[in-house]
Amino acid sequence: MHIGLRIFFGFFLIVGLAAFLTLRVFVQEVKPGVRQAMEDTLVDTAHVLAVLAADDLKRGNIADGEFSRGLVRLREQPVDASVWGMHKDAVGYRIYITDDHGMVRFDTSGAALGQDYSRWNDVYLTLRGKYGARSTRSDPDDERSTVMYVAAPIRDGDRIIGVLTVAKPNQTVAPFIARSQGVIMTYGLLLIGGAAVIGVACTLWLVFGLRKLQRYARAVAAGERAEMPLRGASELAELGRAVETMRLRLEDKQYVEHYIHTLTHEMKSPLAAIGGAAELLQEDMPAMDRRRFIGNIRGQAQRIDLLIRKLLTLAEVEQRQHLEKREPVMLAGEIEQILQSLEPRARQRGVQLRWEPPTERLAAIGDAFLLRQAIVNLLDNALDFAPAGTAIDVTLELAPRQGQVVVRIDDHGPGIPDYATTRLFERFYSLPRPDGRDRGTGLGLCFVREVALLHQGSVTVANREGGGARAELVLPVAG
Repeated sequence: MHIGLRIFFGFFLIVGLAAFLTLRVFVQEVKPGVRQAMEDTLVDTAHVLAVLAADDLKRGNIADGEFSRGLVRLREQPVDASVWGMHKDAVGYRIYITDDHGMVRFDTSGAALGQDYSRWNDVYLTLRGKYGARSTRSDPDDERSTVMYVAAPIRDGDRIIGVLTVAKPNQTVAPFIARSQGVIMTYGLLLIGGAAVIGVACTLWLVFGLRKLQRYARAVAAGERAEMPLRGASELAELGRAVETMRLRLEDKQYVEHYIHTLTHEMKSPLAAIGGAAELLQEDMPAMDRRRFIGNIRGQAQRIDLLIRKLLTLAEVEQRQHLEKREPVMLAGEIEQILQSLEPRARQRGVQLRWEPPTERLAAIGDAFLLRQAIVNLLDNALDFAPAGTAIDVTLELAPRQGQVVVRIDDHGPGIPDYATTRLFERFYSLPRPDGRDRGTGLGLCFVREVALLHQGSVTVANREGGGARAELVLPVAG
């Protein structure tokens, strides 16, 4: 299972379980709580009415005395009340009075007159000086028909001469219970829904952060340039910075080892040539041979110097993870300056540099110095392979893909052999020059590729129709 789903389900399970248990407790406590409150009210009512009924019971006219007439009038009077949004239109009490033997002497409903209630708990316990109450179904088959009976003693001094019972159906408070349970359930569902939203938000935040770290780690593993994507003081950002620090240290170690190895390998040949020429110069030889060997030493020394300088420049670019400075670079002006600086070399090689400035002002976003060096390397490469009497065409235009500009350099040289097409951008890989001159350092195109990647662009070198090669440097356009 995906880690995001695991986190979400774990969070939702905890919150949902807590909400479910809380709601269950609340819902289960609503009904008993309401009934307890109703019982407390019935206790107060029964004791108040018992005091009021005492005189009539002592005189023996409880059935037709002032107390009973008042209760009859009470039942006949209309009731119009709104209790917390619930309409009440009748008195819900039933009141009956028994004598000290448990015989019913008065009943507001008239249903139990003359009956023996001495065995009902409300009467039985109250006559013995205890708290008497019971809950009995009016319909044995209907559990919703329960009626609560609460009794109070009617006293003559200290002697109990009767019992007054106040009865009220539990169904009268059912709407209040249902409403309370509905409110609790509504807020409970809102709680669960809110917890789900919060859980999704937290999960997405965590998963997005982990995915960013995952993409960053994969990019680093693939050798791509990648900037640590997380910022701030969160644990994920701290983890990202730790990974970045580890990557930098590992890269630095591997980078140094790799460059020492490659530099040592590339310097073996010129150093061997210098050493051999130096040994031969210790012997007597004609002046012409001496000059030739001295020239060979000078040439190999220049080659080592050029190799080291280009390697240092490439190392500096490769170590950058992003551009420190981004600004609009007017490419037409840069290309014109480069062509002017390369004109003497092109004339010496018998090659014409052709350039037609674009009609619109095209600028790229990036580092002017690095872009200038990249274009110089592409033109140097074209000059090395362009035969005398041919031309190198330089074009600047918008790329087919929106938001990009392309610098295109076409030569009319021998083109690229099939075996070399996949290795052009390898470090130290270089093709033989057409006129037998020494190979290049094999670092120029590698440098151009690194500059293009730094600028979030690309570079391609391929054969073109009609012969020769075409190099294209694609960069993000400014504006």
